[in-house]
Amino acid sequence: MAGPQQELVFAPLGGVGEIGMNLSIYGLGSGNRRQWLVVDVGVSFAAEEHLPGVDLILPDVRYLEAERKNLAGIVITHAHEDHFGALLELWPRLKVPVYATPFTAALLEAKCAGEPGAPEIPVKVIPVGGRFTVGAFDIELVTMAHSIPEANALMIRTPCGTVLHTGDWKIDPTPILGDRTDEAKLRALGEEGCLALIGDSTNSVREGRSPSEADVAKTLTELIKAAKGRVAVTTFASNVARLRAVAEAARAAEREVVVVGRAMDRVAIIGRELGLFGDLPPFRPMDAYGYLPPNKVVALCTGSQGEPRAALSRIAEDQHPEVTLSRGDTVIYSARTIPGNEKAVGRVINGLIDQGIEVITDRTHLVHVSGHPRRAEVEELLSWVKPRIVIPVHGEALHLSEHAKIARKAGVPEVIQCRNGDLVRLAPKAGLIDEVPAGRIYKDGRLLVDAQARTVADRRRLSFAGAVSVALALTEKGELVGDPSYDLLGIPERDRKGDFLHEHVHEAVLSTFESLPRGKRRDPDAVGEAVRRAVRAAVNERWGKKPMCYVHVLTV
Repeated sequence: MAGPQQELVFAPLGGVGEIGMNLSIYGLGSGNRRQWLVVDVGVSFAAEEHLPGVDLILPDVRYLEAERKNLAGIVITHAHEDHFGALLELWPRLKVPVYATPFTAALLEAKCAGEPGAPEIPVKVIPVGGRFTVGAFDIELVTMAHSIPEANALMIRTPCGTVLHTGDWKIDPTPILGDRTDEAKLRALGEEGCLALIGDSTNSVREGRSPSEADVAKTLTELIKAAKGRVAVTTFASNVARLRAVAEAARAAEREVVVVGRAMDRVAIIGRELGLFGDLPPFRPMDAYGYLPPNKVVALCTGSQGEPRAALSRIAEDQHPEVTLSRGDTVIYSARTIPGNEKAVGRVINGLIDQGIEVITDRTHLVHVSGHPRRAEVEELLSWVKPRIVIPVHGEALHLSEHAKIARKAGVPEVIQCRNGDLVRLAPKAGLIDEVPAGRIYKDGRLLVDAQARTVADRRRLSFAGAVSVALALTEKGELVGDPSYDLLGIPERDRKGDFLHEHVHEAVLSTFESLPRGKRRDPDAVGEAVRRAVRAAVNERWGKKPMCYVHVLTV
């Protein structure tokens, strides 16, 4: 008698309906007995005004923790933070093998080495274009052009059919490092039969095709040759093709490259070890910057996103110990601003302009191109692969919706739109069948905090309306001992009439206490709650905001 029919399922736990924090899972089995494959474990970056004090946003993996005995492994498509940045924090909860290509593995190793107490993550290095098995999943890597070396799509072969998980990609006929999207392998998949395409939606709102990295390299060469003084270029440190383009432009202009910033230095070292810089001369260390004539140096700087401790931010504030820029020098922003970082980037740019430094961005020159496909590229990939199902991922709601429209227009038989936590059956009959737990975790200093915890909500309230702390001492008979003490944090000193707010707090505390029945005065909890309400009301009456209030009642 035949056993239950196997089914193949897919669920995004991050990266759908949002930018970043990519984590997808594939399950193969029957009923509740499935083996799971994890693809990517990424982070998002927190905006200070929305999540004060939070360093990173990570996907909630409590479902995978519950299924840990059934996890086959984690495959990383490429080494961007939104695809592998959460490994250090989340791998200890999963403890399964990680599979990655040489560049990604080297970058992960360097990242672990730079983090005190980082876990020892067992990485199985897979050659570019390699084929390997992870549990019941037969996986083949497909080289895809992107803004980082060794970006891969995954062909995931199962008894239920083959899925193409695209990762991040574009079609670039002239990439700097030669990582062209492998059209032949993708066309062969189309002939073999593709069950489903799980695809990048980031640029689906834009018509046409993404420009090539070669076009950016040409512009950088022209700008660096034309510059009179020092030149600083900032870009994503992981974009090795862009680093190489800057270095080639510097050589053409008879300038030397100085690397400024730890992340940039780390990637430059790995790129050199893997032969990604060809015959370009070695980059100079940061301490060489001051000895080179202004017209003979190009500084490769971290800080394209306005990070406060990054090199370019410190240079803009004239706080960098080794590197300075002055009137007549040039800064080239060879990166896009990630949504949420606009204010920080604008602050750096304005600081540079105020010093008389020329700032060049992609608003006026072709100094950056996206690593994601526009509509014509998505259409072309669909024509190669001919999937029976398309599921848009990696994007906000608008991106996902536009990707779905492209797929329907291309004649894809089934287009399924889902959100984080939706469990989608791919075979034998496609459709949404269930939900699995999904959510967010915050990295807050050295701790991981559940997004539903009060921690961040309390911080937001503190940042909006401050806090009042009140301490009272009572006898066992309910008599006040001495004067109460107060501490007002983040609250204006005076109201509109010029009266001190702390005096109104003092009056509210005493009048409230005296108005309480004698029996309630002996109850510390009742006293504390009554005083808390009275203080918030008194401050609100004069300020228009209700602060957080903490009342400490001591019995002596």
